[in-house]
Amino acid sequence: MAVLPSLNSIKVGLTILYNGEPYQVQTANFVRMQQRKPVMQTKMRHLKTGRVLEISFKPGDTVEEAELDKRKATYLYSDDTGVHFMDTESYDQISIPRDAMSGREGLLQEGMAVDIVLFHNAPLTVHLPPKIDLKVTSAPPPIKGDSASNVTKAVALETGLMLNVPLFIKEGDTIRINTDTLDYVERV
Repeated sequence: MAVLPSLNSIKVGLTILYNGEPYQVQTANFVRMQQRKPVMQTKMRHLKTGRVLEISFKPGDTVEEAELDKRKATYLYSDDTGVHFMDTESYDQISIPRDAMSGREGLLQEGMAVDIVLFHNAPLTVHLPPKIDLKVTSAPPPIKGDSASNVTKAVALETGLMLNVPLFIKEGDTIRINTDTLDYVERV
C-alpha cells in the first residue's frame, strides 16, 4: 500500500483506503480558510456498497492508495442475485452484487468485454468505458407544443434501461451514454 505524500495527491478517480475499506474519490476540493488549517474536502463512493461519504482530510492525516487488480471478463447475464461475468482467462464465473453496480447494470450487453475490479481477490465492481452506444427500442412521439428548453422524454434502450433524452430522439436511433452519470451525451 502506497501512502500518499500530501493531501494535494487526492484527486478525482483515485481509489483510497478509508477505515480499511476501498473508496473511489468522486470530488476533491482543497479549502483554505482564514485562521484555520487547510483541508481537503472529498466525496467518496464505497466500492463494495456504492454508499457515498463526505470526508474532510486535515494536514497530518495519512491516506493510503488502495491496491486494486483488474481482470478481463465478459458479461453473461443479470438476475436477482447479482450481475454475472466470465473471466476470459480462467473461464471462472464471477458475480457482483447489484448494489456495487450503482445502477450501471442496465448498460451491459450480452457478450460485452469489461474489466472486473478486485480488492484482495474479491470482485468489487466493473470498470466500463467512459461512453457506450445503445439503440433506442421504444420512444414516445413528442407532444405538440412541448418546445421549452431542456424538455426530455423517457425512452427504452435495447438493454431494457429507461433513460431521459431530448425530444428529437426517436425509435431506432443509436445514442451515446455517459457511463459514470448515466446521462444522454449525443445521437450517433
